[in-house]
Parts: sequence; structure tokens; C-alpha cells
Amino acid sequence: MTAILLLATRAPAAAQSQDTSQPSASGNTFRIAGTVVSKVDGHPLARARVTVRDARDAQKFESQVTSEDGRFQFTGVPAGKYSLTGAKRGFIAASYDQHEQFSTAIVTGAGLDTESLILQLAPAAIIFGKVLDESGEPVRRATVSVYFEDHSSGVDQIRQTHVTQTDDLGAYEITPLTPGTYFLSASAKPWYAIHPTSDSVAGSKATGTANADSTNFDRSLDVAYPVTYYADVTDTDSATPIPIRGGERLQVEIHLNPVPALHLFFRVHNNGNRGDIFPRLEQPSFDGSTFLQSDIVRTVSPGLVEITGVPAGRYNVHFYGAGAGTQMNGIEVNKDGEEIDTSAAEVLSTVKLSVRVTGENSLPPGLVVALRSAHQAMMGPRQLSAKGEAGFTEIPPGKYEVVLLGTARTYSVAHISAEGAEVSGHSFTVAAGSTPSVSVTLVGGSLNVEGTAKRAGTPFAGAMVVLVPKDPEDNADLFRRDQSDLDGTFSLRNVVPGSYTILAIENGWELNWSQPAVIAAYMSHGRTIQVGNPAGRTMSLAEAVEVQSKQIRPQRKFHVTCSTKRHTRAIPSCWGVRKAKRPTA
Repeated sequence: MTAILLLATRAPAAAQSQDTSQPSASGNTFRIAGTVVSKVDGHPLARARVTVRDARDAQKFESQVTSEDGRFQFTGVPAGKYSLTGAKRGFIAASYDQHEQFSTAIVTGAGLDTESLILQLAPAAIIFGKVLDESGEPVRRATVSVYFEDHSSGVDQIRQTHVTQTDDLGAYEITPLTPGTYFLSASAKPWYAIHPTSDSVAGSKATGTANADSTNFDRSLDVAYPVTYYADVTDTDSATPIPIRGGERLQVEIHLNPVPALHLFFRVHNNGNRGDIFPRLEQPSFDGSTFLQSDIVRTVSPGLVEITGVPAGRYNVHFYGAGAGTQMNGIEVNKDGEEIDTSAAEVLSTVKLSVRVTGENSLPPGLVVALRSAHQAMMGPRQLSAKGEAGFTEIPPGKYEVVLLGTARTYSVAHISAEGAEVSGHSFTVAAGSTPSVSVTLVGGSLNVEGTAKRAGTPFAGAMVVLVPKDPEDNADLFRRDQSDLDGTFSLRNVVPGSYTILAIENGWELNWSQPAVIAAYMSHGRTIQVGNPAGRTMSLAEAVEVQSKQIRPQRKFHVTCSTKRHTRAIPSCWGVRKAKRPTA
């Protein structure tokens, strides 16, 4: 057989490779060989599928299955740059030295060791268990949410990643999970709960007394389950983090305990619009929010709305229905029959966005835009019209940046102007009840910046390379990252012309690299470069970028309640998490 990767291969990944021991006609060929191992304990993985793919032409690839000792070997490989990936049932598929969506490419050539590679695969982890009520009985159809501590956007963020429901035995299972730190919550309604409504109210305030049809109800059954986080707490600050290693099977139980349900009354104002306005309650949940499924929402009298089955707590309230939407944030409710005056609610805004691309007569097909708040909440996304316009309704007041999605080519914001909103750099601030028109000028990232990361003159593989724009706080969309390859080379794609500082950091993947206060610690050892408009599409850096060591940051602390004693630890030793036996690969 001729040398591999010289012909476009369209065979499925399951195809076996043939003998490739014969060199190519030029004789200038190499071997890519090594062992696939478990990332947890390093034991070799037999029957794992390994694929080598040409980095310049994805249609050229070859795959094979590892032997009983986990070994693989591709021979007759031409000089070049290749991705190396592995997959095995029960493990998370990964590329060589992968971090997030980045990995280190294998470079064949003189002086480079490509024959003793270690490709690590993390076993898929599982969280399973039951949601139980106050009597230890299973809770059916409870919603179980999983949250993941994520650093991929360059800022610490805990976001929801999985949602499932318990079965008739109150059991749930969530898989596959990659190694990392997780949180867990459960929400449900007590099956026996009854939430009688109040009498119709005349005047400005509800009486809160039961009507004739509700007098037969046992008021002790008027209860609700608050959203409960592991380990059985009702606020995120006290939630226990669950660090997961690859291959672990963690049994986690959550116990729901009922609390008296509140009947709340909202004095709403429809400003002369026809139709009713209804409140929707959401609770802050890490870096997002959780919608409260209340039992009954009804109009008691004109301008007065009742909600039943609400656990005491702190809520954000969004009003929807006739007229413009409004919201109230941080409302603390703990009194049954409480009437809330919504006259101080902020009116939500409507934003009209128009987009054009510098140097292009038409918009790229499939371009989608969204708005991202200062708290990383995403509004939208919206598909641009043929005229490059998109509308966003019910936007809370605050500062926003424009996020671009949906195209293969990378675009960045070059300029923003607005009528009815204050502009600062590449973001704009929306006032309550405003209707701003925002014009966004985009520029296509058409340049690649290539170079080499070195330490003490030696090429360094696996470094995180970051291109930091001038004024990073207002130009977050101009950041570019890559991971250095086996020969230390890197390529930062779709770079917009401008002034930058380029950095290379060892093990920098968990850094809040997009935060100016964090990245500033590395800037003095970086290199300032000016990206212009070279004749080609690639700008090559003549000097290598020196790799810096990651600076140790304080470990994130969590307050965790264990029995009757409060501890502050990064990894609490008092978890009620039971590790099941890990199956062998």
C-alpha cells in the first residue's frame, strides 16, 4: 500500500487500516506511534480507535485499533502536521493533549519524536442517585439540574449543562460527564400539596381568607419544595461542589423538605393597555436563573394577580402580557398574603440592531447575533434579515456586547454607534424603557498570525497562546487563542488588524484570561505586535514567544455545611457522596 494520507479517504471511522510499513517513493516518511492510556490511572486501553488526520486537508486520514497493550503505529507518514485523536466506548473522545477545543498537533520531521506519544482518554463519569422526600420516599418526575464550573470563555462561570427527570422510583442518571467540578439541584412539587386560592377581593388589598370551596382543605398541606442544591441546601452559596475524576460513578441523593407555601399578590399596572399582566418568578441560580413553576396564577380583580404555592425566598419577577414587559429584581418574599406593589418595576427595552460588514456588499449567509450582558447572560440569538437587521424585545437595562454566531469565518466588531444608548468601546448601555437603535460595523478576521512558542530557546508543546487586544475590557471579541503544537508552532486564525500583545502560558487553561486584572500579570513578559494587512493571509512572527509559567492563584473556596459544623475547604471531606465501584476498561 502507498504511504498513508496521500489520498483522500472517505471510509468511516470504524474502517481498519492496512499495512503501511512500506515507505513512500521519496523515502522521506516517518512514523506516528505510541500508546492510548486511561487519563485516570495510566493503564493501556486495548481496542481503542486512533485516527491520524492531515491538518491541512481533513479528507486525508487513516485510523486503526490499538493492540492489547494499547499500542498504535502509523508508518509511511509524509512530513507534515497531523491531528491525533482517540475514542473508546465508555471514554470521552479526545485529541492529543486536548484542552477545551484546542489540542497539540503532531508534527513529523527531523529531530521530532513522534514514536513515543501518550494519548490520554478520560473515562466517562456518571452521577446517579435518587431524589427523596421528607419521609425518605422517592420523588417522581423531579427535575434534576447539573451545573458545571466552566473557564472556556476566559471567566469563571457556573452554567447549567444537563437536565433530566427522575423516574417512577425517584432515580436519575446523568452521563457522560467529563472531569471537572459540578453542582446538582432538584426541584419538584409535593404530590400531596394543595394550594387553595383566596376569595375575590374588592378594594386595593386581598383578604387572603379561604373561599367556601377551600374550607375543607387541611392548611398543613399548603406546602412547597424549594429548589434544593446538594447537599440539601436552598441557596447556591452553600451548595457543595462535586469534583469528578474520569470514570467515577458517584451516587448522590438529594432530600426535598417542604416549607409553608406563600400566597402572593401583585398589584400590576397595565398603563391603559387591554389585557392582563402576569408575573413570572425566577430564582438566581449560580450564573443563571431557575424558573419557578408556581401552582396557580390568576387575576383576583382588575390589577391584582395572585400566585400560589411559592416557597419563601429571593426572586426576580418578570411581568408579561399586555403592554411593554417590566421586571423587578431581588424581591425578598417571606410573608403569606403579602401584596407587592410593582409600580417601581423597571420597564424592559426594545433594541433594534443593524449590521454591516466592512468591504463586503452583502452579509455572510447564516450570520446570527445575540446580546451578552455584563453577567454573561445571553439574549437572543436572532437571525439577521436580508437587510442586516434584528430586533430584541424585553431587554433588561444594563450593559451589553454584541456576540456573533453561525458562520465559518470569524467576524469581530469594529465600531458601534447608537441612538438612544450610551456606547463605550464595543458595548452599549440600555436604559430602562428605552428603544435604542444600534448600528454595528463588522470586520472579517482575514489574517492568520503564526509563530513559535519556546522556553530557553527550545520549542515548547502544549502552551496556551493568547493574543490580547489593546483595551481588552472593551474588545473581548478580538481575543484569539491556540495551543502550541509538537514543534512549538501555533496559528492564531481570523485575526483583525490592530495592536496586540501575544503571550504563551504553560498550563494556563483555567485562567480567567479574558479578565484584564488577571491577564495583566502576564503582559509585561509578552510581546507587543502590530497586525497590519500583509500581502498574503498569514503574518509570521520572526521571534519566538517565550513561554511563561502560570502564576498560582488562590484556590476557590466554598462554604459547606457538614452535620452541625461549618467548614471552609476547597474539597470538603464530609460529603454524602458515595463512590460506586469503577468498572474496568
